[in-house]
Amino acid sequence: MELLDTIKQNARKHNKRIVLPEGYEERNIRAADAAIADGLARIILIGDPDEIKSHGDKLGLKNLSKATIVNPKSHAKKEQYINLMVELRKSKGMTYEEAARLIEDPLYLGVLMIKSGDADGEVSGADHATGDVLRPAFHYIKTAPGISIVSGAFIMILQDKSFGDNGVLIFADSAVTPNPTDKELAEIAIATAHTAKVIAGMEPRVALLSFSTKGSAKHELVDKVISATKIAQQMAPDIMIEGELQGDAALVESIGQKKAPGSKIAGKANVLIFPDLNCGNIAYKLVQRLAHAEAIGPILQGMAAPINDLSRGCSVNDIVSMIAIAANQAAGVK
Repeated sequence: MELLDTIKQNARKHNKRIVLPEGYEERNIRAADAAIADGLARIILIGDPDEIKSHGDKLGLKNLSKATIVNPKSHAKKEQYINLMVELRKSKGMTYEEAARLIEDPLYLGVLMIKSGDADGEVSGADHATGDVLRPAFHYIKTAPGISIVSGAFIMILQDKSFGDNGVLIFADSAVTPNPTDKELAEIAIATAHTAKVIAGMEPRVALLSFSTKGSAKHELVDKVISATKIAQQMAPDIMIEGELQGDAALVESIGQKKAPGSKIAGKANVLIFPDLNCGNIAYKLVQRLAHAEAIGPILQGMAAPINDLSRGCSVNDIVSMIAIAANQAAGVK
């Protein structure tokens, strides 16, 4: 079974509540209909119920009646969410008037639904910039325990099945943090290992990458990766984490055993942690284009609840896939 099929199968079992704040947007409406038809999640759409129904009827969609539709202007829990916003942000000067205005913004409303336990995860960003999607999440959901930074992972499905786990690798950070510190890099490694387990069903073998393998080069950039490896190993001694490793040493067993003899990860890594966003973003795009790999993501990780940001060029199928991923993430929240 293909990985995405497995992810969707698991999502059906979890039956999570996934909110789509951009309920006015056609791709989201189509994706909601498809996700409901496939039983991937209980879908919550934010938007005017009459407009969504009218739009769905024009598109010939048959399943939107099974979605929960929340009108941001008027709904039963509006006052409750306003008061919660004020309570959580009063130290930052949040007033009732400001909260009453913000709660009508679908991106804030979706996050407050999750914070209140009325939804399990969110998929958004088809019509909003990443900063707009993440800002409410940072204010009200915050990061997971022990994690101070949000990162973006890509599941890379290669045609060559000799790499990773039958051709599946996880790359991070390829989407969010430009230049993480050593501690932040360690947190990214741990968060990505969790993604590998929860989303891909893999036992993570994490390699922190560098242009050096086990001291073959000396530089402050290498020092950061060495330090990050030590921090990650101390934070999560139950996870197989190793560094610093060059890309070939991490992926090719004969080279890994030559450059890092005795290593349990060298040549067998299925999670690759890049030292900065330049490396991570360039690497995933090169592998996607040159190796014709399928890239699923970015999967935002490190939040206390699933908040996933779509590309504004995303397709309906991309949104459906991210709904399934968010459902799996919600099931794996600690």
